[in-house]
Amino acid sequence: MLQIVLQTEAITEASSSMSLLSIAIKGGWLMLVLLALSVVAVYIFGERLVVLRKAAKVDQNFMNNIKEYIYDGKVQAAVHLCESQDTVSTRLIAKGLRNIGRPLSDIRSVLENAGSIEVARLEKGMPVLASVAGGAPMVGFLGTVIGMIKAFYNMSMAGSNIEISLLSEGIYIAMVTTVGGLLVGIPAYFAYNYLASRIGSIINTMEKNTLDFLELLQEPLK
Repeated sequence: MLQIVLQTEAITEASSSMSLLSIAIKGGWLMLVLLALSVVAVYIFGERLVVLRKAAKVDQNFMNNIKEYIYDGKVQAAVHLCESQDTVSTRLIAKGLRNIGRPLSDIRSVLENAGSIEVARLEKGMPVLASVAGGAPMVGFLGTVIGMIKAFYNMSMAGSNIEISLLSEGIYIAMVTTVGGLLVGIPAYFAYNYLASRIGSIINTMEKNTLDFLELLQEPLK
């Protein structure tokens, strides 16, 4: 008896998975487009998550150590400290340390340019993720329009012999692609906003450390 129950459950699970596959297939080629968009979104989110997690690592004593090195005249040791940590903030500070001796305005310009490059690196792939978040529902809407056109075309060709089966295929395509577009677009939208908030936090930390460094340089330059 137990074996029969287990076999029944296995058959039910198999039929359920096949029904999901058949639903996706009913959506046609647009479902392949949505699948490709979902793969792109997952890749960008995972890759950016790893990069931002590394970039967000900050040693709380980092600026204090830099301050001590500068006061002791150990600029090269401060540069080595920055290179050993290799984060967004430390790369900027290292850039500033290598330009010590130049006018403060020049160092500020160097840091601003380097900061723009670092921000661009942090935001790599974000426009594509935003496009997926906005474009996937539009692809789903396109499928909705195509499905409804197909349904009304079948109605026009059937004349007075209209059956529900003539409408069901087009409506099926319309609903499946709409749901598919939303299932891809909504997670991509939240993923984009989450990454954007992480990037904003990293940029704030980077700007704070840069300002602290510039204020630190003003004392020996007075």
